[in-house]
Amino acid sequence: MKYLLSLFALVFLFSCGSQKVNSKYSKIEYEAGACFGSCPIFKITINPDRTAVLEAEHFNFSKGFSKSEFDKPREGTFKGTIKEADYIKLVALLDGLNVKTLNEKYGERNVTDLPTSYLRVNFTDGTSKNVEDYGKRGTEKLSQLYKFFEDLRTNQDWKKVD
Repeated sequence: MKYLLSLFALVFLFSCGSQKVNSKYSKIEYEAGACFGSCPIFKITINPDRTAVLEAEHFNFSKGFSKSEFDKPREGTFKGTIKEADYIKLVALLDGLNVKTLNEKYGERNVTDLPTSYLRVNFTDGTSKNVEDYGKRGTEKLSQLYKFFEDLRTNQDWKKVD
């Protein structure tokens, strides 16, 4: 009986610890390109251990729009660890997209002032998928994913390294 209680106590203690996400993604990258306005220009790379790099060019942290923003140096390179709940949500968003079946290109280039997004996903099985989306409106689920990435710029703890 003593051993049984010890076993239950151990199981309980380990179940209270943080969950390790077993991801099928070996690297996730999202890049947001420029438009003729103040669209944020950045690239974020996320590893399965939740470590991440944010390469912020322009309009990521500034309020308002000024053409002189392009004359300023890039905003910098930042490192951080994506919060566990956010990483779990990211994996769920990607799983819901069925990434491997997405088109490689979305968007019509008949309008010239829209931003382009690039989603690059490497899988643990050695395959990868690249999606280019001019206008960021490929599908409704892709739009939700883009919004999620844009929110990561401001809702994570980033440390400037460059």
